[in-house]
Amino acid sequence: MAEIIGPRLYSCCNCKNEVALHDDIISKAFQGRNGRAFLFSHAMNIVVGPKEDRQLMTGLHTVADVHCCDCREVLGWKYERAYEETQKYKEGKFVLEKSKIVKDNW
Repeated sequence: MAEIIGPRLYSCCNCKNEVALHDDIISKAFQGRNGRAFLFSHAMNIVVGPKEDRQLMTGLHTVADVHCCDCREVLGWKYERAYEETQKYKEGKFVLEKSKIVKDNW
């Protein structure tokens, strides 16, 4: 009997709650607070914190930290607004830090 293979997922490093699908990765070339990060089109099982303006490497953005909904670990942030036209593609997207997520179901 063939093994049923589900989607490749990323989970919270702390509690293993599923937070993103591998297929939703837009870019692996992002920089987080603590090293490499991935840009995702969607995230799940997260809580979005309050919005704040932050000066990031690519300019001023309005962002909100995203936390695991189970253990409240900060996993990254959501881009709410980009002030520069060349950065508008990030709006509504999620940055999850590689050090805060683990591969699941690979």
